[in-house]
Amino acid sequence: MNPADTLSDFSTFQPLLDRPIEDKLMDFQREQRLKHLIYAAQLKPDLLARLSHLADMIRRMARQRESNLALRQLLSHKRAMLYFTQPSTRTFLSFMAACQILGITCNEVRDPKTSSEIKRESHMDSIRMFSSYFDVIIMRSPIANFAECCAYMMNRLESQEMRSVPTINAGSGSDEHPTQALLDFYTIQRSFTFDSEGAAPQTKLDVLRQSYPDLQPGPAGKTYLFCGDIGRGRTVRSLATVLSQYHSQRMIFVSPDHGALKLDQGLRSRLVDAGVTVHEFESLDAELNGQPILSQTDCFYMTRIQREHNSADDTEQMAQLDLGPYQLTPARVNQLREFSPIMHPFPRDSVVQELPMQIDSDPRVMYFRQARNGMWVRAALLVHLFDASEELFMAYSQFYRD
Repeated sequence: MNPADTLSDFSTFQPLLDRPIEDKLMDFQREQRLKHLIYAAQLKPDLLARLSHLADMIRRMARQRESNLALRQLLSHKRAMLYFTQPSTRTFLSFMAACQILGITCNEVRDPKTSSEIKRESHMDSIRMFSSYFDVIIMRSPIANFAECCAYMMNRLESQEMRSVPTINAGSGSDEHPTQALLDFYTIQRSFTFDSEGAAPQTKLDVLRQSYPDLQPGPAGKTYLFCGDIGRGRTVRSLATVLSQYHSQRMIFVSPDHGALKLDQGLRSRLVDAGVTVHEFESLDAELNGQPILSQTDCFYMTRIQREHNSADDTEQMAQLDLGPYQLTPARVNQLREFSPIMHPFPRDSVVQELPMQIDSDPRVMYFRQARNGMWVRAALLVHLFDASEELFMAYSQFYRD
């Protein structure tokens, strides 16, 4: 299907798409629960706390055979369509694993050439047809606004008392990646409990406060450093949006001197309006207030240069860039605070090596744990969307007395 057909497919929803994001959020909510997940801005602090708690219960239940079997019965009557027409490894597999943990039956379409779209079926007809067979549609697409339009179509069907199912945006065009923001936040939150195995909860925090006396648990009041492809990084956009809801935040953005890679001014304005202190630099070796920015960083978030989004001019110009100042080398890792989680949404670039493998053994490295966390928190999201939180609490209480 050519781009003109796609635009025609979505034209009926254009007035809804053109609204400010704040005016859209209620369309994706049902009372105190999500109806669809399209934007990171839907992930309010109270909802993040609930989803994190559900994820903690799920990961604990999954460790033991009997409680794991109980989890698999929780949503065994549900079916999920994974409609992934943009390349994906971690997001696809973690959603697949999340469904399997909860007993949800999965089917997939990963190439539109294997669907009736090759026969010129419209995108919206494809999604509506999937909703006839499945109870949730989890979608990743290179087409901007696709997931949002699907959510509006489902709302319209519901208003007509016709079958409607939840839609989850697992990456739509260059717009947003809200479930990546969800797992990133969950990883940050767990990192900032400063807990340690076999010790009292405060022990590790007390030790850290000897060097960082103002350190507090939780995501608020921290300095977050984002490095790499800031302008085109939908994961950066979504996570920064979520973190901006917490007080006293400072965000440092480090990117090469190229317009496509630098912080989008629209996002910058939204962060500033939310009370975030924003700084931009062109090297990880930069200083702020006379001190290296790395030594002031509470959480480090790296992204690769997303070459698949390059225009012909971008490719030529970026070939001239020196990416050395954006590599987190072992020497730069040594400048980070001793508790600072090092994160990356992956894949990392094995040629550029923005995160060289030599640092993988550093205890602050979280990117593999970050990917695993996606499985737990995406399972929690499915429990929430299907309004099965109480059933999960009941199943959990049969095995654990917290």
